[in-house]
Amino acid sequence: MVNAPSGPAGRHPESVRLARPARAFGSAAAQTSRIADEFFFMAHDDRTGRPRLFETALSHGLAAGLLAELYYARRITFDQGHIRVRDARPPADWLQHLVLEQLVNAPQHTATRVWLAFFAASAYDQVSLRMRQAGLLRAEQIGMLWRQRTLHVPTDVNTAAWSWAHLSQQLRHRRPLDDVDVTLAGLALHTQLDRALLDGAPFAARVHLRQLVHRPSSPLGDLFAELDSAIGGAVLSHRTS
Repeated sequence: MVNAPSGPAGRHPESVRLARPARAFGSAAAQTSRIADEFFFMAHDDRTGRPRLFETALSHGLAAGLLAELYYARRITFDQGHIRVRDARPPADWLQHLVLEQLVNAPQHTATRVWLAFFAASAYDQVSLRMRQAGLLRAEQIGMLWRQRTLHVPTDVNTAAWSWAHLSQQLRHRRPLDDVDVTLAGLALHTQLDRALLDGAPFAARVHLRQLVHRPSSPLGDLFAELDSAIGGAVLSHRTS
């Protein structure tokens, strides 16, 4: 089992008005973009920390984001509804390490849908912890003493709002997206966050979103299909209960 490292939290970017946060792909020496962190920001109000999604969509979206991080780290791939481990070497990031370790230790289970549900149970707590350690979030208690709950509020509004604002503008103007943005767009589309992301946008922007996400022969398309089924099943269950 891999535990979250203790010690002082890392620094977060002071401003993201002019430049995208650094993203690295590929080699074992490079830490991949924390896609789940960026999706966490997108799925919450950048000032209050209140969620924009219902619980199942949020938890499964974060779980898919963690799996996407391992895909870009070249540790796993997705194939016809199953996860295939390509490289069992532990990533530098403790949470990516934990997720990969669980995949490796249960080789008899490969169904993407099953792993999405499994990781969804803990994804919110784990991703928010990683972000607090990085100085991106702070925990705040709200409500009466006997009915308190915790919100994770961004420590910098500009950092929290960057991915949402950038992706929304790129889609509305039908501009190309890099791989991470396409992945975030896919997570937004299949958790139904796209409705808010493109609120008031012309129909062409929604067509552009689907064309970018539904690229043929992309392993991530397989992940998105399983995420879509999980969210759709949850919505149907809620409506018929």
